[in-house]
Amino acid sequence: MTPTLAILLLVNAAFAVVVWPTFYRRVARDARARDAAGKATRFLSVHRVIVGIAYLIAAASTGAAIVSFY
Repeated sequence: MTPTLAILLLVNAAFAVVVWPTFYRRVARDARARDAAGKATRFLSVHRVIVGIAYLIAAASTGAAIVSFY
């Protein structure tokens, strides 16, 4: 893999680490995130899965970038 692509993978991972926590905090504060009893709604659960997948992709990008440098 070329160094340019490896750097692009690292930029992707850094972007995910910067953007997704803010997104999750906004979703968690949203009125649709909890029902009247305070339990998590499907809205919050779906967004948790989305953020989790984004973190997995970021971790895979980081791993691929590190491996490609060697």
